[in-house]
Amino acid sequence: MNVTVEVVGEETSEVAVGDGGTYADLVRAVDLSPHEVTVLVDGRPVPEDQPVEVDRVKVLRLIKGG
Repeated sequence: MNVTVEVVGEETSEVAVGDGGTYADLVRAVDLSPHEVTVLVDGRPVPEDQPVEVDRVKVLRLIKGG
């Protein structure tokens, strides 16, 4: 399944996820760490270990270097 991953304020990517793929897998696919972001589905946070069941997510960075 292809999932649109929007990193809020940055970029949007298409990521292929296999059966059993998790939200943490999506985050890693866009070169971020699950420890520095929150994944939102319909505006609500989801656990990183939950299987992906939607075709679009937003990723909100909680930590940004500088």
